[in-house]
Amino acid sequence: MRRNTGNLKAYLALITAMFLWGSSYIALKIAFMAFDPMTAIFGRMLSAALVLALIFPRFRRVRRQSGDLKLLLLMGFFEPCLYYIFEGYALVYTSASQAGMVSAMLPLIVTVSAFYLLKERVCTRTVAGFMLAVAGGIWISLFSEVTHGAPRPVLGNFLEFLAICCAAGYTICAKYLSARYNPLYLTAVQSFLGTLFFFPLMLISPAGIPSEFPAAPSLAVLYLGVVVTLVAYTCYNYGVSKISAGQASSFINFVPVFTILLGWTILGERFSSIQVVGVVMVFAGVILSQITRAGTRKGDFERIAGINKA
Repeated sequence: MRRNTGNLKAYLALITAMFLWGSSYIALKIAFMAFDPMTAIFGRMLSAALVLALIFPRFRRVRRQSGDLKLLLLMGFFEPCLYYIFEGYALVYTSASQAGMVSAMLPLIVTVSAFYLLKERVCTRTVAGFMLAVAGGIWISLFSEVTHGAPRPVLGNFLEFLAICCAAGYTICAKYLSARYNPLYLTAVQSFLGTLFFFPLMLISPAGIPSEFPAAPSLAVLYLGVVVTLVAYTCYNYGVSKISAGQASSFINFVPVFTILLGWTILGERFSSIQVVGVVMVFAGVILSQITRAGTRKGDFERIAGINKA
């Protein structure tokens, strides 16, 4: 009974994280109306780091185990550093809804990464699901309409795909580290590393340090830092600590749903009728891979991404 309760809390935490991550695409589009991507992302990381600095004394009691420093740095390098660079510029060129659809491929990328890097067994249906989802992402990109909010959608969707590849690396690292570290500590590591990483990038960006701070974009940056970065990553790290990485990554499938709904209601974004075919292909590919997982033997979930269950 206690285990079921713990899993329920993990599922609720993961769904909360997915909703906030889905909303982050919308908030980034609003932030980019006034700020350069590197400036907006630095402000996002700085605001999260400042909040976490208030509880920094409790982190002094954390004892790092031998060899974990490299993994912590690698986790932060994958996400937020590389991930935010790719995602930031992706949303300059494509719509929030299309970028959110590309993110649905993350669970499949985690599985394929485990196959190549960790020699995990992958069924034919999983490979077929991965190829179908990738084909759907390509379909969405090829039939994307050039608009003011998506001036180069093919490039933007490709950059989002690279961001999702980085997110897969982060998921594997976070699963391994979550067995020994508090989820909030892992979030703090990401925030502090991200702040240090993006500060010089902001300084050398074409826009540099902004001289004006419009209300809506500024509030979007604060929302991204305090709510999305702090709350979403803590919820996700908590969820990963309670269930397998493969199960946790499958919740990413909720992100495009939330992103599409929010993109429609807030930004007025729409998919063209021919792009709907690509949307169906992505979801069908993801569902196909999940059916395969449901049929695997007990223990496969825990071994996904090569990590034993914590």
